[in-house]
Amino acid sequence: MLTRKTWPAALLAGALLASAGCAKEDDAKPAAHKPRAIKTVEGCGAGSWTDPADLAKDRKPARCDKGAPAPQPLKKKRKITIATGTLSAEYVAPLQLAKAKGEFAKEGLDVDIKTLPTPDALPLLGKGEIDAQWAAPEAAVMNGVNGGFNIKWVAANFSADPASKSGLWVRLKDGESATHVDMAGRKLGTMIGKGSVISYPMSQALKKHGGGLDKVEFRQLGSADVLTALQNGGVDSAWLLDPIWRKVDGDKKYAFLGGQPQGEPLGGVLFGPSLLEKDPDAGVAFLRAYIRTVNTYFAGDYKQDKAFVTELSKLLKIDEAILSSTPSLRMDWEIRKGTMDRLQAAYEEAGVSKGDPVPEDKAVDRSLYAEAVGHK
Repeated sequence: MLTRKTWPAALLAGALLASAGCAKEDDAKPAAHKPRAIKTVEGCGAGSWTDPADLAKDRKPARCDKGAPAPQPLKKKRKITIATGTLSAEYVAPLQLAKAKGEFAKEGLDVDIKTLPTPDALPLLGKGEIDAQWAAPEAAVMNGVNGGFNIKWVAANFSADPASKSGLWVRLKDGESATHVDMAGRKLGTMIGKGSVISYPMSQALKKHGGGLDKVEFRQLGSADVLTALQNGGVDSAWLLDPIWRKVDGDKKYAFLGGQPQGEPLGGVLFGPSLLEKDPDAGVAFLRAYIRTVNTYFAGDYKQDKAFVTELSKLLKIDEAILSSTPSLRMDWEIRKGTMDRLQAAYEEAGVSKGDPVPEDKAVDRSLYAEAVGHK
């Protein structure tokens, strides 16, 4: 999510809408299904679910016991293909580890992880040619849903640690301080386009300082160029990711203006029609394995375990020192109430949304992870 590359939202939205139009012509409609029975899950008590309306910054993420929820192997082995934009970002670690540790296999799932750019993956997801995507409900996704695709955000991924300063940084002008920066009219360098979920926290940070998504000049840059452009004056501000912000932290020439909202994940798992309609049992099994992986390996400050950091660095192919230089992510499978509305408001502000806002119940489905932890 926050570390992947972005692409022109208009081109992707066009491809999605065109594909969705074909689906409509074929009279493809979501299959109606009865409410699924939810049973109590051992090891997943009251703390395995939190009120989605709780937006407190210090909210503790839901957790089951280590090793819970226990595997419930499918009667017939099922292959699932999931796409992700990268295999090296830390937020992808639970997906990678679940496969490496055999957690998916314990559920009777053969999970194939494909690295695909979002423009390639989303139409495939919408048409059921891949099953899931480790991504985020970006503007292109919402435009696709508006166009007729049955794609839903079914589980979240993480929120940032309070100590993290991944986010919007600005090079201060003479007389400016971190508490008073005039952002209107400045050049903002980012590898994240306006159609990304990061538009939401970026808008919040800009508005605190006289700016807004419509009041700054965006310069889309490669991941290796964002910091360089900020330092050499090519841009006035930049969205710096982990661990790049460490390069300017403590330098009085720069100020941190804000990052991802604490306690509010902005990405995670998207399901298409194959897991939402045709085989929800496999969808629940996938989420059960993911949630068990979080409870077992990412329940708290996992970077305190040096052996585990070493294991992660090898799995993600990230230098161990770099991985250790930033706080642990707060892995969190739950989706907050209203996040979808706030994201879409940012897309509208940025001018990348098409059609009316999508209601939350048309784009979010919490029922599958609720079933995985036994929440009725």
